[in-house]
Amino acid sequence: MLMRTDPFRELDRLTQQLLGPATWSRPSPMPMDAYREGDEYVVAFDLPGVSPEGIDIDVERNMLTVKAERRPVAKADDVQMELSERPLGVFSRQIVLADTLDTEHIQADYDAGVLTLRIPIAERAKPRKVAIGVGSGRKEISG
Repeated sequence: MLMRTDPFRELDRLTQQLLGPATWSRPSPMPMDAYREGDEYVVAFDLPGVSPEGIDIDVERNMLTVKAERRPVAKADDVQMELSERPLGVFSRQIVLADTLDTEHIQADYDAGVLTLRIPIAERAKPRKVAIGVGSGRKEISG
């Protein structure tokens, strides 16, 4: 049997027992990283143990919402749980996206428990050069 003492982990476990698992109306947060890579923003969410079918991604205007649900694994009748630290239930995160991002072309990949969203920067937001016109010289008005 595995024995380990971590007072904060025990506090988290007790809090989860008192409040119950997260639900769609009261989801738990999920850890994420966000960074810019070239001409796109990348947002990565940690969702270990969540099946791809349990992930829901919505974009409404500039609000990106990611929800995921981790369900308990079915166990045989003769299994006695000794330690359970992996949280179950619903996880959610909302992010306000800038107007400069192209929300029509978001790409989502899920690999090794990490959901990665790639959001391209809109063409209108990319830096560009402005050409300067040269006048054709002075013109005189004759009367």
